[in-house]
Amino acid sequence: MAKQGEYKMEDRTSSTKGFLLGLLAGGAIGGLTALLYAPKSGRELRKDIGKKGREVIKETEHYVDNAKTKASEILSESRRKAESLLSDARKKADSITKGTEKLYSQGKEFITDEAVRLKEAVRAGVDTFNEEKNKTR
Repeated sequence: MAKQGEYKMEDRTSSTKGFLLGLLAGGAIGGLTALLYAPKSGRELRKDIGKKGREVIKETEHYVDNAKTKASEILSESRRKAESLLSDARKKADSITKGTEKLYSQGKEFITDEAVRLKEAVRAGVDTFNEEKNKTR
């Protein structure tokens, strides 16, 4: 959910697209209206309409090129941010893995040491038991 004052990328894209379409439509309609109400002959009027049509096409190409450039910039920035987040996640995962491996190694070593001590204690107990047993005979 967007916070107050923030816009989602879809909102910006939609409003930009609407603005560009409105601008182009308004320019075309305004230009044609001006040409139709100008006192000119049919030949001059057709020539002016053709000229205005070419101007609108050039402006449209300009706006489309700008939109492509902006979209490319947004995609590049998004890709850069995603790669950065992925890199950070990998570093954290590596750190967790190393920490887990260290704890496992320490735990294994502790258990091995304790097992050896337990065996020695049991062996000492058995030896003591056998000695006492032999003394009483």
